[in-house]
Amino acid sequence: MFSIAQKRQISDAVQKILRETNHPELPKEGEIKFHLYVEGSAPMFWADILNNCAVNDPTPDPWGDDQDPKKGENRCQV
Repeated sequence: MFSIAQKRQISDAVQKILRETNHPELPKEGEIKFHLYVEGSAPMFWADILNNCAVNDPTPDPWGDDQDPKKGENRCQV
């Protein structure tokens, strides 16, 4: 559903929001591990989004990547 670059961007935003909570049960350093499932407008449209370092060598989704006018970085940025 999303391109790799868009998934990375969403993952960065979720990571930032989680960090800003300063919740005592979250790890103090490194990435926070999470799994976000997004349902699209039809059953065939969905996306799994993980923290960026959980997927170091992502498999491109031809449909999602073709829809993204801004193709970006695909590696973990820690």
